[in-house]
Amino acid sequence: MLIYNTTFHTEDDVHDNFLIWLRESYITEIEKYGVLKSPRLCRLLSHHDEGTAYSLQWEVEDSTCLHRWHVNQGLKFNRELEKIFKDKVIGFSTLMEVVE
Repeated sequence: MLIYNTTFHTEDDVHDNFLIWLRESYITEIEKYGVLKSPRLCRLLSHHDEGTAYSLQWEVEDSTCLHRWHVNQGLKFNRELEKIFKDKVIGFSTLMEVVE
C-alpha cells in the first residue's frame, strides 16, 4: 500500500474558497475514478509562514496505478487548480510506502 500525499500552501485571501473547492470539487471528482482511495485532509501545525498548509493523503495500490491516473486525470486537476487559484495555492506531491 502506498500513500500519495500532496501538500498545499494557501494564501490567506483564498483559504476559505480553496477549502470549499478542495472538499466539494477536487476530492469528490477524484474519488469517482476509484484509483485514489480513502482521502485524509490534515492541516499542518508546524507551518510558520503566512497562510495555511494542508496535506491531502490518498491510498493507492501501486506506483503504476498512480502514474496511469496522473497521466490520464491528475494533470487535468493540476491545471484546474492553477487556473482557479493561480499562484495563491501551490503544492508538491510525495509518494510514501506504508511500513507495517
